[in-house]
Amino acid sequence: MTLGSALIAAPPTRAAAESVDVVIDGDDVRGDNRNGLPYKGLGVLSCNSTSNLLMDYKAQHPGRYWQLVRVLFGGKRPLINHVKVEMGSDTNTSTGADPATMRTPDEFADASRSPGFQLAADAKTVNPELKVSILRWEMPAWVQKEWDNGSGDDEMYKWYKETILDAYEKYGYMFDYVDPDKNETRNPDEAFIKRYKNAMVTDKDFANPRYGIPAGQREKAGKAYRDIRIIASDENDTHHIGPSVLSDRELFGIVDAVGYHYNTEDRREGNVDSDTYLPYTKLATGENKHRADKEVWYSEGVASFGYTDYRVNNTEGPNGSSTGIGGVQSALDLANRSVKSYANSKRTHYVFQPAIGSFYEGAQYSHKELVSARDPWSGHLHYDASLYVMQHLTQFAKTGWENDSNTAGIWRTVPEASYSGVSGTVDLDGSNGAPSYMTLADPRKKDFSTVVVNDSDQPRTYRLRAENMRLGDTAMEIWETRAADKGQAYDANFKRLVDEIRPGGDGHYVYTVKPRSIATLTTLDRSDDPETRQRLPRSGERTVLDTDASGKQHNTRDRLLYADDFGYEEEGKVRVGTANGTRQVSQDYLKARGNQPRYMVDQTGAWEVGKDARGNNVLYQHMDQSMKDTHAWNKNAPNTTVGDFRWENYRATADVSFPDREGGLAALGVRHQKGMAISDAAYNVRIGADGAWTFYEYGKAIETGTVAASDGYRLAIEARGAAITAFVDGKPVHTYEDPTPQTAGRVKFGSGFHKTAFDNLKVEKIDGYTPYTDVQLDNMDHAVTYEGGWSRKASFGDAMDWYRSTSTSTAPGASITVPFKGTGIDVIGGNDGSAVLDVHIDGVLVAKDVKTATTDKRLATYALRGLPDGKHEARLVLKSGKLVVDALHAVSGDVDGTVDTGPIRRALAEVGTPQQDDHTAGSWRVFAQASAAAKTALSGQKGLDVLGAEHIASRLEAAYVQLAR
Repeated sequence: MTLGSALIAAPPTRAAAESVDVVIDGDDVRGDNRNGLPYKGLGVLSCNSTSNLLMDYKAQHPGRYWQLVRVLFGGKRPLINHVKVEMGSDTNTSTGADPATMRTPDEFADASRSPGFQLAADAKTVNPELKVSILRWEMPAWVQKEWDNGSGDDEMYKWYKETILDAYEKYGYMFDYVDPDKNETRNPDEAFIKRYKNAMVTDKDFANPRYGIPAGQREKAGKAYRDIRIIASDENDTHHIGPSVLSDRELFGIVDAVGYHYNTEDRREGNVDSDTYLPYTKLATGENKHRADKEVWYSEGVASFGYTDYRVNNTEGPNGSSTGIGGVQSALDLANRSVKSYANSKRTHYVFQPAIGSFYEGAQYSHKELVSARDPWSGHLHYDASLYVMQHLTQFAKTGWENDSNTAGIWRTVPEASYSGVSGTVDLDGSNGAPSYMTLADPRKKDFSTVVVNDSDQPRTYRLRAENMRLGDTAMEIWETRAADKGQAYDANFKRLVDEIRPGGDGHYVYTVKPRSIATLTTLDRSDDPETRQRLPRSGERTVLDTDASGKQHNTRDRLLYADDFGYEEEGKVRVGTANGTRQVSQDYLKARGNQPRYMVDQTGAWEVGKDARGNNVLYQHMDQSMKDTHAWNKNAPNTTVGDFRWENYRATADVSFPDREGGLAALGVRHQKGMAISDAAYNVRIGADGAWTFYEYGKAIETGTVAASDGYRLAIEARGAAITAFVDGKPVHTYEDPTPQTAGRVKFGSGFHKTAFDNLKVEKIDGYTPYTDVQLDNMDHAVTYEGGWSRKASFGDAMDWYRSTSTSTAPGASITVPFKGTGIDVIGGNDGSAVLDVHIDGVLVAKDVKTATTDKRLATYALRGLPDGKHEARLVLKSGKLVVDALHAVSGDVDGTVDTGPIRRALAEVGTPQQDDHTAGSWRVFAQASAAAKTALSGQKGLDVLGAEHIASRLEAAYVQLAR
């Protein structure tokens, strides 16, 4: 049987039902296979706004940013050795919009607008061998128009070429791979791939002043440009390019690598000799009619869903046990994807979309990453445990791309010693206990490593035997990652050397892999290697965005939450990797980031800082009618988001103007939590150049009106509790009392498809109101405890649930206990309003038979305010109904100004002085506590705000009504 067909047709021989035999035969280590079998490791895709906040990390916390670069891309054995950049078109193709490098055919390309280009440049400073690739999804309107007419080849080529050369001119690297086809196509455009390659290899024009390449560098640039390799075709759900490359000799000569997304399987159609039967295996192994091997990539795949820190507390295992670091969409699922995609379709490279989540939560596909980087003002970075899991694939081998002379020593994958029987093709489930392992070997046959994934609840014994290898010391180290045992620290068992074994008398290394773990069995000696033993950095504190007037310096004592005049005089120089990673240069803040504004994540539109008629910096939205795209995946009017999801009571103000003579519309929104349109801001006001304004609750028009037409206006929205007031030029135009208010969220700007200007953003605290909740606890945080019947789910979690997990109960008497610091707590989650609760604070029943609200995800189904500022413990007992807990928010005690305590005084007067002897002991205890809390609050309670006073009064009135004689 041929190598390709034998490996997928039959699983490895098993010595017994509970053990797996694996033979690592040196004759199977194909050192002559230079493209298909070398293990290239892992890559990261930057696209769709997923990297938008990274440049803010670099500017605000450069130490943390460069540490991130070293962790992901640095070291002798890098975790990630490829940055894939998807060119943006100012439209939303997934989680948001990446800026177009060329918005018109005459505009000079500017790669610095999009953070992926600079991330690659910075990564090259710690790994000069890093590969960089580029592709497109949608395209700028000027390209799209001609493309739709069937005559856009030249425009497409121009956009690609000028973008590639601009990155070369700015950062000194030439792209290694280009995919000329559309991302996630189902019908590869093979004709254009050929035309593009022909245009590229025959291109001699590098002297055009548009490219900015000095005369002395043009020859070198031209050669590097013509040497760019072709990858095709980044398909999703289809497997067309493999058979096409095999059957078309010209295409076979053009395409250097093939890749497809979100599927571990090869294609199996026709007889074993046909081009449609295991085409990707045939390409990788070289066992094809062309007798040459090609690279095969898993060119886009997910990272871990949610935080492994939290999801280990799930109840999805047998009898309500935890699945640890495993389960569907877990860290072990990721490892199985790499193993199975190699075993079944010979893919030796896996590209994460994304590896770094550097966009605001609430956009599509939130919490699907290896590193979370969403608070650049605090420097908080969360390194997920899945990084340790993936290091099992990269730190016990030499990974990367083999060189032309085949002397780099990149380890080869060994097909005969690799197999995966776990279920699924996209989201993988290893609970069936089937073997799942991949072997990598030194091409000189001196060492090997076998990575074993056991995502089941039963141990699995492996028996490894080395034949025809040139091993020196036969000792084998066992490195393991699994969840903590009871009483251990969370990361106690992450990537630890747990054993050293030698072959027995029969030549077998025998090791039993623990349930829900990954183990690397390696003949390498890594026991004293500092890099292998290195721990991931700690996350750091996730502080709320609360600055001074500069918008840069953290300051909780003034009246501002945030401000941005878009001048950035307060910002210093920024270090940027250049000269193909050989040095760093200091650049002006705005120049370094292509004039992109601070802390803003674009959903749609071309948002960029520029000069107004007076020479002052303002924020422009540039996408006008001529640039309007009709092919975006998420079709929304231009909008961008800024701020902290924990902001609650605040006033947002901005100046807007309309430089486009054809018209325009400007919008300001507050309390935005999720979604990708201006209508996803809970409350927003929109105004046109004619003075017509409309106030919205989400996308529903609540009130309309008109002010005098003007070239510009000052818009403001003040959100205090349930009362929302919109202002135009300082005058209130509408106040809305929301019976079911959205209580927290960020600020949004929006516009129509006209050039529109925004300036002088200011977010201010409101006297007497707490401005934010300052701590979020996930429902699966280790500090949160549960009693009674709870289902705690993480697999297949919704992106609109924080960290994709929820805890749900319908069991009367079930409880949740939460320690927190502050003046109150909110219970967040999508609920039907059926839950009735008893609420205990610090062991005292403070509210009995409390009704919850019907809420969408990320809203508070129950809120308790008005506690003395300090440490507390809340215990919520479910009396009846169904309660879904997603997260818990602790309310800050930071309150400025005077607080109206009138509601408390009125409540005390209304309840009067009932007598204890007239009432049952249980009902009196609740009333007495509420009465005492009300009187204490009147005497001057630290941290009390208006909402707290209202809650204290409401609890007193409820306790009075519940008094039982």
